[in-house]
Amino acid sequence: MPYIHRTLEKSVLHYLKIFPVVGITGPRQSGKSTMLKKILGHTFTYVTFDDLNNVDRFHSDPHQFMRTYSDKVIFDEVQRVPEIFSYVKLAVDNDRQRYGKFVLTGSSQFAFMRRVSESLAGRIGLLTLLPFQYSEIPANLREDSIYLGGYPELVNRDYEGSFDWYTSYLDTYLTRDVRDLREIGDIRDFRRFIQMLASRVAQIINMSEVGRDIGVSVPTVKKWISVLEASYIIFLLPPFYNNLGRRIVKSPKLYFFDSGLVSYLTGVRNETLFKRGPLYGPLFENYVVSEILKKHLHVRSDAELFYYRTSNGVEVDLIIDKKTEKEFFEIKTSETFRTEMTRAIVRLKKKEERGFLLYRGKEIDSTPDLRIMNYRKYLAE
Repeated sequence: MPYIHRTLEKSVLHYLKIFPVVGITGPRQSGKSTMLKKILGHTFTYVTFDDLNNVDRFHSDPHQFMRTYSDKVIFDEVQRVPEIFSYVKLAVDNDRQRYGKFVLTGSSQFAFMRRVSESLAGRIGLLTLLPFQYSEIPANLREDSIYLGGYPELVNRDYEGSFDWYTSYLDTYLTRDVRDLREIGDIRDFRRFIQMLASRVAQIINMSEVGRDIGVSVPTVKKWISVLEASYIIFLLPPFYNNLGRRIVKSPKLYFFDSGLVSYLTGVRNETLFKRGPLYGPLFENYVVSEILKKHLHVRSDAELFYYRTSNGVEVDLIIDKKTEKEFFEIKTSETFRTEMTRAIVRLKKKEERGFLLYRGKEIDSTPDLRIMNYRKYLAE
């Protein structure tokens, strides 16, 4: 299978020139190992701690292990040997002027970041690799990716066996990764919790309501959401309410990093079920928002993503705050433009700020500060 180059590659190579350690997090199967072997395999040694033999070798004699792997090393899935962060720190501090010594990867953001803050602050450049973004997926599969997702293994085999793949992926996540986290409680309840969130994708999350429906407390709901965020299953889009009024809804909106997982959890097996089902609009919105997030994360943008909604129904699906400017987005499944689709954007944005309607129709005449365009064109830019 030919290798598909990743947008993040440029950032990895750049960071290796300016940091002693480069850290890459992202969900399992997002392609971290494949990418690193492709772009660094000729100069770096690859060591994975998914191999229990390497875990045993490190624990039995960590000093000898680190002498063996002292420079130009990729340590994969380091959350399985959290003690290694201290040894990497010592190796870096003994040769502080040398950059690009280690690359560390992990699939648990929480465990990884906690160890980084304890041991490698100021010594590590952090990056995130998510599943394939729009521009990385072959053109003939991009439409299917809306409801089948962007995980590289599925894309590389044209989505054959995607249902079975997601079954295995979720089972592995629940029995392996979640097991390593404390205070989850009943795994069956936790699985039902994920399925419930999938049915509410692209909606404002009411934690009291979710807790009542699943039969757990609000603190438990918050804890479980943190687990899902840390392991790159979901992300929460916060509300934007800076100088835009007082009657603002202040709860976050819920999205999944991969729309294929939403389809799997909600029974969307094919294009017909996707387009005729009740989640057509929410799934499409989830797809576009997650793709825009990928675009920014993979080039290490410092932009922040928000949504806007007031208690009387004025809503903008997405606001990108680029510090020096803001961009406002409405996302629609319609192929027909109607002026009311951009009414909220026009009402909220300042004259110098840009607005976008991303929909399934054709690009039509618009002004530089308000573009009405097909979502594919925006994601490809």
